[in-house]
Amino acid sequence: MQKIYADAAAALEGVLFDGMQICAGGFGLCGIPERLIDAIRDAGTKDLTIASNNAGIDNEGLGKLLRTKQVKKMISSYVGENKEFERQFLSGELEVEFCPQGTLAERCRAGGAGIPGFYTRTGVGTTIAEGKEHKDFDGETYILERGIFADLAIVKGWKADKSGNLMFRKTARNFNQPMATAGKICIAEVEEIVEVGQLDPDCIHLPGVYINRLICGAPYDKKIEFETVREREDA
Repeated sequence: MQKIYADAAAALEGVLFDGMQICAGGFGLCGIPERLIDAIRDAGTKDLTIASNNAGIDNEGLGKLLRTKQVKKMISSYVGENKEFERQFLSGELEVEFCPQGTLAERCRAGGAGIPGFYTRTGVGTTIAEGKEHKDFDGETYILERGIFADLAIVKGWKADKSGNLMFRKTARNFNQPMATAGKICIAEVEEIVEVGQLDPDCIHLPGVYINRLICGAPYDKKIEFETVREREDA
C-alpha cells in the first residue's frame, strides 16, 4: 500500500469531502501541518469542523481556512490571536465549541483509543459544563466529555522513515501526537524522510501504524507569532 506521496494535494486526493471533521495538530504556529492546510484551502473543501488547540493567526495556519470561510465549526481551547476568527464568531458566521486545553488533548487521545467518553472535574460550574451529564465520584462532581473521532487527522512531524514511523522535535510534538490517533485517516507531513532502520526505535514518538499517508514538506520557514526585542543600548 502506498504511504509516501509527492505533495500535500496528492496525499489528500480522495480523502476530502464537504462537511468533514478534521483534527489538526500544532500549537500556535509551532508544529502545524502547513502544507496540508494550504492544500485543503486550495481544494475548496467547505463546511469543515476542525478540532485544534487554536485557529492559527490571521492568514497563517488554520487562519487561512477561516479567511476563505471553509470552516463551519471550531473545537478549540485558545483563539485570542485571530481577528478574523473573532469577527466570524461575534457575527454568528462561525460555530465555536470552547474546550479546556487538557480536556481537548484527552478527548483526542480517548477517540484514538476507542473510548467514547470520560469524566473530568475540569469545567464543572462553568459554561463548559452546560448541557453535559454530571456525576458524583467520592463526593466530587465530574462532567462527561466525549471522545473526538475525526474523519481526518493532519499532523506535522520532524523525521519519518518510509514506513511512517515518526519523530517530533521538542515542543513541536504538542497536540500532534493525540490528534494523529483520533482520525480515521492520518496524513503527516515531515521535514525529512529516511530509510527504514535509520531511526532509533526507542526515539519513535508515533508508530507508523497510525500514519496512512506521508509527505516531505521541506523546506519550511520558521514563522514567529510575536517578536519582542530589547532596545539597543547607547554605546
